[in-house]
Amino acid sequence: MNEKERILGVAGNTVLYCFLSIVFLVTFFPFWQIFILSINDGSDSMRGGFMLWPREFSLDSYVTVFSNSEILTSLRTTIIRTLVGVPLSVICISMLAYVLSKRTLVGNRALNLFFIFTMYFSGGLIPTYMVIKSLHLIDNFLVLIFPGLINIFWMILMRTYMEQLPKEMEESAEIDGANDVRIFVQVILPVCIPVLATIVLFSAIFHWNAWYDSYIYTYKADLKTLQAVLVKILNQYQTGDMLSQAQQLANENKRIPVTSESIRMTVTMVATLPIILVYPFLQKYFLKGMLLGAVKS
Repeated sequence: MNEKERILGVAGNTVLYCFLSIVFLVTFFPFWQIFILSINDGSDSMRGGFMLWPREFSLDSYVTVFSNSEILTSLRTTIIRTLVGVPLSVICISMLAYVLSKRTLVGNRALNLFFIFTMYFSGGLIPTYMVIKSLHLIDNFLVLIFPGLINIFWMILMRTYMEQLPKEMEESAEIDGANDVRIFVQVILPVCIPVLATIVLFSAIFHWNAWYDSYIYTYKADLKTLQAVLVKILNQYQTGDMLSQAQQLANENKRIPVTSESIRMTVTMVATLPIILVYPFLQKYFLKGMLLGAVKS
């Protein structure tokens, strides 16, 4: 490599790193700002201004949030939903993908087209609500699990991954007398860890962030998910209320450690941070699973 090529390489890397740094700052700063507002004194936050760290550190908002029974109940519901929904989704999707990966299956092409069709067309909200109501799932915890049990896109990722596995693995297991269930559990699943981890991450994000089904199909307070409560809190305080509260604070010159804005920021952090912390543990499997599951050789 001559001097000119080396200089061009260094310049290219510099431009690339600068661009990636800008993207990082643009995407990270809003999250950081929410975090800072959540640990800053509520009345001080009303002053506005640019903050990279809290001017007056305070955990009053977190104390208020975690002492609220509605938020704690919704957090428990979301955790239970995630712990139940993720394993069931992974089991059902992996079993369906294994069956549809069999070229010898009678009607394989028609079945694949049938499932793919559901990715683009649905019955709509009202027919879906009527079906769920006829199944007696309204105000039932199972309504948070069963309607989203199988995601066709995730199934396609796993099916494509399984289709790329060497057929000799299954053939040798069949020679040893293994049936389809044993082959699936002991031969196929152990080598599908990357795509399984990808689906676990997708499913965990889906269940943790889901709020619309809880908003539409449940009325009991103990069935509301954390995200549904977050939506309620975000819609509860209007801009006019915030301005009037700030004006009252300015007139009375009183300190308000917790405000509606600080509560919203805190609930947003509580709802977002757990699922963000899961990603680093699955990142290497996630990238490998996406690449191998989305490309068919």
